Amino acid sequence: MKFQDTARVYITSGAGGNGCVAFRREKFVAYGGPNGGDGGKGGYVWAKCVANLNTLIDYKFQQHFKAQRGEHGMGSNCHGKDGKDKTLMLPIGTQIYADDNETLLADLTVVGQRVLLLRGGNGGWGNTRFKSSTNQAPDHANPGQPAQEAYIRLRLKLIADCGIIGLPNAGKSTFLSVVSNAKPKIASYPFTTLYPNLGVANFDEDGFVLADIPGLIEGAGSGKGLGDRFLGHVERTSVLLHLIDGTDDDVVKNYETIRNELEIYSPELADKQEIIAINKCDAVPDEDISDKVKQIETISGQKPFILSGVSGLGLRDVMRALKKIITAHKTQELMASGQMIDDFISNQGEEKQGIVSDYTIDKLDYLYQNNVHNNNNDDDDDDWEDDTLCEYVQE
Repeated sequence: MKFQDTARVYITSGAGGNGCVAFRREKFVAYGGPNGGDGGKGGYVWAKCVANLNTLIDYKFQQHFKAQRGEHGMGSNCHGKDGKDKTLMLPIGTQIYADDNETLLADLTVVGQRVLLLRGGNGGWGNTRFKSSTNQAPDHANPGQPAQEAYIRLRLKLIADCGIIGLPNAGKSTFLSVVSNAKPKIASYPFTTLYPNLGVANFDEDGFVLADIPGLIEGAGSGKGLGDRFLGHVERTSVLLHLIDGTDDDVVKNYETIRNELEIYSPELADKQEIIAINKCDAVPDEDISDKVKQIETISGQKPFILSGVSGLGLRDVMRALKKIITAHKTQELMASGQMIDDFISNQGEEKQGIVSDYTIDKLDYLYQNNVHNNNNDDDDDDWEDDTLCEYVQE
């Protein structure tokens, strides 16, 4: 399966069905009166986070998604059928942006999480609704509310605990293949890894996910090599594992090159905790290793690990250090999420307790001011629902 981490798609909700104008005409009913039914509600457009996807490749071949419109009302007070919703199935870690590619609408990080993107139009009222003591034979009905449409951009950021970074041929894929069951492509030439690879490392009866990112080179921020398009996949990680090729003469330059590219891409990413390891030490004389360790320690402020993915030198020490940081980070996240749920319950009152799994996490005003058509009619009835909202719903 090919890897695809970005997509631009067009979505539109369903329009509401029109109300019906009809009257009863029965032989023995002198004043039959109106009996036109209401139109059905148009379908909504949702995004849902699912567990069995790890790429956006499906959205490369299909970019248009439309919910079903509501059926029109009919006589005999028959109401139109509501339109079916349209749901976009997205992998864990997908971010949904407006078409400006800057406004973040939703971040799908939990399996089962649903986001309401567009509301369907309400169905129009039939003429039965307008019957009154002063107007017993109304001859008008409401049209259905128009559909809403928009372009959205999808951006996948893989969920991993540790991101492996470094120059091309630093041994990242070899390290991943040794500590996990992943089978990345390994060769002796640069840019062997073209797409991020994920692997689950089981260490001391516990597991965590590592992401192998294609190698960066100097100038990646301006598009050289593979650029920095894959750095977003390590933004969610707890720690970065920076591998430096010990067989290179200038390890300081190699270290600074990667650090500069991280700073250019995102200062927050550059501030993330980092473990440095000099790789391929089985092919370097001991005296050279000691000298390179001192050079890296001087410039980075931390002593690098001595590592060899081929011989296994230093693997347990590196994995133990990674696990320690990842465990501490997860503990902090659990404490923070627990506090958020406690605050939510306390703010909702006693009647809301016990249903935390079915609450609305957040509401974002999703006002499509640019590059989006709402098709809202200023003359619509006051009973129509508000403009589109983007809602997180935890299932």
